[in-house]
Amino acid sequence: MLGRLLLSLSGIAQILGPFIADFNETHVKNPRWPPHARFHNGQTMSLGLSLGLATLYFTLRHASSTPASVDIAREKDSLMTAAVFGSLYWLTGLSAVLYPGSLAVDPEFGEGFPQFWLFVGLAVASLGGWGLENVRLNRSLRKRI
Repeated sequence: MLGRLLLSLSGIAQILGPFIADFNETHVKNPRWPPHARFHNGQTMSLGLSLGLATLYFTLRHASSTPASVDIAREKDSLMTAAVFGSLYWLTGLSAVLYPGSLAVDPEFGEGFPQFWLFVGLAVASLGGWGLENVRLNRSLRKRI
């Protein structure tokens, strides 16, 4: 169940993280931000919420089922879908610095890419959780044969 825990961690972080990090004076409440920048920040926060909810749904929808009551292939497909949803926000966050003129932090608030290891860690948690659950399900399948 460590795999599901890691996938859930990624989903919860996607739901809460954008609101914790962005609903403050550096982003949404920044008086220097034009309305269109706020629009896209709102879009990103809502994307995190949506991806996080989808991650949790696909991670947990078969969690209480016994292997005999749910087709393992369907459960594996759900977990792969959870891993995709669970990693997209973090991977796109890593790619954002590649756009011309993009910075991970506005100069008045610091420098560098402070989110880098958090984004990498949560993407790895999501994909690693999927891998761990696949190992567990494969063992369960071998026991049934």
